[in-house]
Order: sequence, then structure tokens, then C-alpha cells
Amino acid sequence: MKAKRIRILYVVTEDWLFCLHRFDVARLARDKGFEVMVATRVGTHGQSILDEGFTLFPMEFVRGLQSPVKECRIIWALASLIKHEKPDIVHHIALKSMMYGYLASWFVRTPAVVNSVTGLGHVFSGTTWKILMIRKILKTVLRLALRKENSLTIFQNPDDQQTFCDLGLITKQQSVVIKGSGVDIEKFCPAPPKEGTPVILLGCRLLWEKGVGEYVEAAKLLKEKGVKAVCALAGMLDSQNPEGISETQIRQWEQEGAIEWWGFLENMSEVLPKVHVVVLPSYYGEGVPKFLLEGAACGRPVITTDIRGCREAVRHGKSGLLVPPKNVEALAEAMESLACSPSMRDRMGQEGRSWVVRDFSSKKVARETIEVYDQLLEAMKKQERKETLCPAGKSQEKIHHAVGPDT
Repeated sequence: MKAKRIRILYVVTEDWLFCLHRFDVARLARDKGFEVMVATRVGTHGQSILDEGFTLFPMEFVRGLQSPVKECRIIWALASLIKHEKPDIVHHIALKSMMYGYLASWFVRTPAVVNSVTGLGHVFSGTTWKILMIRKILKTVLRLALRKENSLTIFQNPDDQQTFCDLGLITKQQSVVIKGSGVDIEKFCPAPPKEGTPVILLGCRLLWEKGVGEYVEAAKLLKEKGVKAVCALAGMLDSQNPEGISETQIRQWEQEGAIEWWGFLENMSEVLPKVHVVVLPSYYGEGVPKFLLEGAACGRPVITTDIRGCREAVRHGKSGLLVPPKNVEALAEAMESLACSPSMRDRMGQEGRSWVVRDFSSKKVARETIEVYDQLLEAMKKQERKETLCPAGKSQEKIHHAVGPDT
């Protein structure tokens, strides 16, 4: 008889987020015989998901905290999907999906659950009354969700894991750290740097908390000092986020001559080898920024802030430089030192490439994630065997008779 295929359902609010953070894991799961399903809001990456042979379930997920009626409809739709498709494992990606998944579990049983914390984001760093309210609700939900039986939570950095433990949301035994979401080291690979004026690139979702304003101010300082460098900015506009930077503001910076605006780029594997330094002066709740790891994989030195998540992407003084968050002068100094020293860029770039190949390759991250799936599946098998041997409702005498005196 042909063995039953293990069915895994990825739940993620945005299709681009799945492709960015879990594509390689899902591919390896498929190659190992899993049936891969994806429930997400379909934007521009739906066809890419289908092309991999994954089953796609479009969902009307929303960002932020919307009306209770709309949120309840989403939770019910997810519960109905899980009931109909009967996945063996449900993998929630990021905090909002984790909340949806737990609330859906009120209505339908999920055999095994994996939660991926891809960073704490704005909800753990914001200070507005709305964010504080959302944070309070989220903590309450997570405290219940993460301690469920047959569940494990993956963190991208140890600081986030420790924060959740300190808040009483989870125990170390129900969590694991798998650093980053992995980099395709064959796609992102070194190339000789271009001759001429060095190019410094900040690539991110365009939020103030990503340190974009500080980067622009640092670029202005370099220009005032006469440092020869092109400071470029690329990334996705996010008008739905309260921290989102408007295109009007970016165009204004460009007109002032502080930066070059490259827009949203999807071909980063082709862009990064053409720059000399990558920068992310974030004070956002990062997991491990993929942009920095991709830059390091291409043999480029990294400048970032000495905060959780970001510090995991650089070895200070070896593969790049760490600076204090929100410190424009320190950031400008780091940018100047790398812009003016080709030998330092080369040395740090080589070190960064070696480090990413060893510790952050997508194959390594995918393999470690599949091990989490296998651990949960094995625990489920043991539980099923236990229930078979000791079915509920039997007396101890009957159980002893059924199992036998020598077991």
C-alpha cells in the first residue's frame, strides 16, 4: 500500500512574505514527499507559488487590527480550510498568522503546529495607543497559542526567543532558534567590484524604523565632507504601515541630491554585485535581515545597527561594522571608512561570504526546519501509539489485559 503523503499548510498574510522567507523550506518539503499547501493573500507572487507545484488557497488576510467582523470572517475561513484539507502540520509565518491560526484552532483541531517568528516588528516597538492595545491582545493570544501541545516555535535570533521566555509566552523546550530565513548562496555570489565611485545601498521596506531617515542624513554628511560615494535607496513603499515613508518624501530627498532612488527591485542577486557596501541602520524589530545576508553572500561588507536581529548578520570589524541605532554621525563615519578603503571592503566582503556560506545558506535553514517537522511528526506517532494501547475510557485492568503483563 502506498504511504500517505504528509500534508503541510503554510499560513502567511502576504504571498511575497512566503516567497521571501519560506520558499526554500517549502521546496525541500516538496522534494521530500510532503504535499505543500499555501494559504495567503494573493498579490504579485501567486503564479510563482503555483509554478512550484504547491496548492494555493487565496485568503483575504488583512494587515493591522481591522474590524472585529472582518477579522472573524478571516478566522472562520481559515478554520474551514483546515477542516476541509486536513493538514498534518500547519506552519504559521509571522505574528499575525500565528494569531489567526490559534483563533482558528478554537473551531477545528490542528494535529501539529509550527510558528515562525520572523521578527517582532512594529507591534513590539511602537508606542501609539493603538499599537499598545494590539500588543496587549497579541501577548494574550500568544501566551495561549505557543504553549499548545504538538507545537514548536522557530525564532530567527536568540534575543527574540529570550524576550518571549521572559514574558512567559513560551518555554525554551517548545522553541528553537534557526538563524535567518536562508540565502541561496549559488544565486547570490561574489563578483569583482565595479571600478569608479563606490556605491552604498540601503535596501528595505521603506519605513522610518528601518533607519531610512538616518541614512539620508548620513549621506548628506558625506556629501558635505566631499566624500566620493553614491548613496542609493531601494525598496518597497508601504502606505498601509503607520511608519511608511511616502514616495513624495523620497523624491524630495532625491531632488536635494542626497541619494539616488532606485525604486523597488526584485533582481537583488544582479544588483548587489554592482554595489560596494550594503547598509541597514534599522531600529525595527528585525528577525535577521535577509538583505544584509544577501549582500554578505555577494562579498559586500555590511553596516548595520547593534540591535537584536541586525547584530546576527555581521561580525563587527570582520565582515562589517555595527553602529548605535539612530546615531547619524556614527553611521556616516562607518560609511565613509568603507567608501574610502577598497582593501577593507575586500577583506570584510570575503569574510562575510565565508560566514554566510557556513551558517546562513538556504539549504541549511531548510534542512533544520524540516528537522522541526520530523520532530513533531514523530511526537504525533508516539501519541497515536499511546492512545492505541491505552484508549480513553478503559479501566486499568482492561488496559493491562490488552497490553500484556510483559510490556
